[in-house]
Parts: sequence; C-alpha cells; structure tokens
Amino acid sequence: MRNIPVDTNGLAFVCVSAPRPKLVDQDTGEVKMDRHGAMVYQVGLSVADEATGRAELINVNVSGDPGIGLGEIVRPVGLVGFPWEQTRDGRLRWGIAYRAERIVSAAAAVESGPASPSAAAA
Repeated sequence: MRNIPVDTNGLAFVCVSAPRPKLVDQDTGEVKMDRHGAMVYQVGLSVADEATGRAELINVNVSGDPGIGLGEIVRPVGLVGFPWEQTRDGRLRWGIAYRAERIVSAAAAVESGPASPSAAAA
C-alpha cells in the first residue's frame, strides 16, 4: 500500500482523545502489536490549518505509548497517510488512515529543533 508523507508545516495539532491501545478485534479485546512487538496506540487529534482555519479530526496510530495527554498541543513526527478500502456486509467502505513514527509535545518539539529530516523534506 502506498504511504503518502504529510507535510505538517502550517498545521496545528491538539490531542482530543487520549492515547489508547488499538484493538485488532473488538469482541476479544486483542491488542494490535507492530512488527517489533510494541503495542500500537491510537490517538485522536484535531488538525487545524493555520492559513485557512479549517479543522479536521483524525486518528493517528503510533507504536508505543506516546506519553501525551488530552488537550495537549502536539507534533506528529513522520506522519503518513494511506488510503484503504474494504467490503463489509456487501458495502464498500474507504478512507485514509494515518500513522506516525511518534507523537511528541509541541513544546518538546520546539526545544529539540526540526522533528526529523523526513519532515523537513516533506
């Protein structure tokens, strides 16, 4: 599947849903693990375009507990989107899923400088 890097410059992110383990199966409670055995967390973020003021809500998956809290201004590092589609009960569903290398406090991101070379190139 094609990963599409997301340029986060000019976007403001706020944690609107605290990190929680991503479930593979709602019925059994099985938790999703990444290929290295780390638990995958899902974080709800509001994303505001600083130029237009438009805002969206997205869920971002990240390996390991990002250690951020509800209402915190954050910066996703290495954010990518990828399209998906599936047929369930005869109905086609589709969307864009998001994943990040990590999600850090915006204050910590400012103190450490540019998030990563990939973010600067995106």
